[in-house]
Amino acid sequence: MVLFDNPASGNCYKVRLLLAQLGLDYERRELDVVDRSNRKEVLGDLNPGLRVPTLVLDDGRALGESGAILWFFGEGTAYVPDDPFDRAKVLQWMFFEQYSHEPYVAVPRFWLTKGIEVDQETLAERQRVGYLALDGVEGHLADHEYLVGERYSIADIALYAYTHVADEGGFDLGRYPAIRAWLERVAAQPGHVPIDA
Repeated sequence: MVLFDNPASGNCYKVRLLLAQLGLDYERRELDVVDRSNRKEVLGDLNPGLRVPTLVLDDGRALGESGAILWFFGEGTAYVPDDPFDRAKVLQWMFFEQYSHEPYVAVPRFWLTKGIEVDQETLAERQRVGYLALDGVEGHLADHEYLVGERYSIADIALYAYTHVADEGGFDLGRYPAIRAWLERVAAQPGHVPIDA
């Protein structure tokens, strides 16, 4: 397998984390997340979104989007529940991550770590909405060990990726004790690798 990847991307990290936990081997091919000038040439026939992560299976089939890749590899493992409702809850949290969390927690991190110039008002508004997403996760984790069915799943992997580096986007996790405890539980899972592995 080949993973078109970027080491700083939380979306790519989700895939690398699950593959590590499943003990699967793959080749990494790094693409820049700032200079995207070669994306059509490299990913044009593989992923219509021209985004990383994009994974090419040994048989040549390609799959893009971190959530789709997590679902593909998680299916039939302990990382995706058998119960239909719990499966739907996993998807609920994964959709929440992509629509309510990632745009507001990951984007400020991208701007700040990559030195992208953005006005303070725009940054502050992203962070304000990012805190709302973190509030929602905190509220749920206050009464739960994990996001779905009291066991670790790809929902946890999806939310962990950008939450555990939220400080790099200017977020203060000090006010989120349940999230901090959950981050420790996720980091203690067998096969865990850090984002910079």
